[in-house]
Amino acid sequence: MTTAGCGDGRTQRIPVSGQVTIDGVPLEQGFVQVIPANDRPATGKIGSDGRFQLTTYEPDDGCVPGTHQVAIIANETLDPQSQKWHAPKSYMDPATSGLEVTVTEATSSLTLELTWDGAEPFIERFDAE
Repeated sequence: MTTAGCGDGRTQRIPVSGQVTIDGVPLEQGFVQVIPANDRPATGKIGSDGRFQLTTYEPDDGCVPGTHQVAIIANETLDPQSQKWHAPKSYMDPATSGLEVTVTEATSSLTLELTWDGAEPFIERFDAE
């Protein structure tokens, strides 16, 4: 197995990619954040098929090994006064997302399963200033 980070003076990273689903359907946009307790977070843009690939320092270099909290940011700005939420707001905060991953080896099949729990995507409007 080839591991990113060897020899570059940075923490070891392991290539990680996968898919985010919500109620069994691919989440079509947003970002995955994997947040280690004592290291740099890894982020991956979610594509229209729900797939993502994590980056810590260099594109697609993965995530540091360990067990980490996860946040999913899935809101879309519609205009200066409104945004659409493609997943519940609770997933945006690692403390309330209920999501955690353990990274020990390279994978392309990490699955993050979200649910609306009976709710559905909604548009949030802001007051004009």
